[in-house]
Amino acid sequence: MISEQILQLILTLGSVIVLAFFFAQAEIHIEGDAGWAANLPTWRIENHWLLDIFWGGRAMTGYHAWVFLFIAIFFHFPLCFMAQWSLPLEARAVASIMLFWIAEDFLWFIANPAFGWKRFRKEDAIWHKNWICGAPVEYWIFSVFSALLFWYSY
Repeated sequence: MISEQILQLILTLGSVIVLAFFFAQAEIHIEGDAGWAANLPTWRIENHWLLDIFWGGRAMTGYHAWVFLFIAIFFHFPLCFMAQWSLPLEARAVASIMLFWIAEDFLWFIANPAFGWKRFRKEDAIWHKNWICGAPVEYWIFSVFSALLFWYSY
């Protein structure tokens, strides 16, 4: 018999992946073949030392600022709705956000007709500056932190 915590984890992970898929589809329709809001009418900050440290050297755009805030609030909404907060629940929300962005970004490439699996590489995804073992460094870093936060939260 599956424990309640394992079932909750499976449902949470599955839900996050489904949400990431749907959001990736929306972003494909918004951005098309120009990733990282390259052709969107939005402000951009291209070079700043804080972007190198916290943003992987990518530009900060108005589009991403609003989308990231929206997703952060979205994943915290259940805590507000239930009027409950605890460190484990916060860890679960943050872990879900990290997993969401990894999955959404990967699914954006895979499902995007302009990219697909064959173009999921550093040469084509120029906004991802650093890659290790066939994936952007952020995927690996956030995967580890997300897993640790999920482990702590349960």
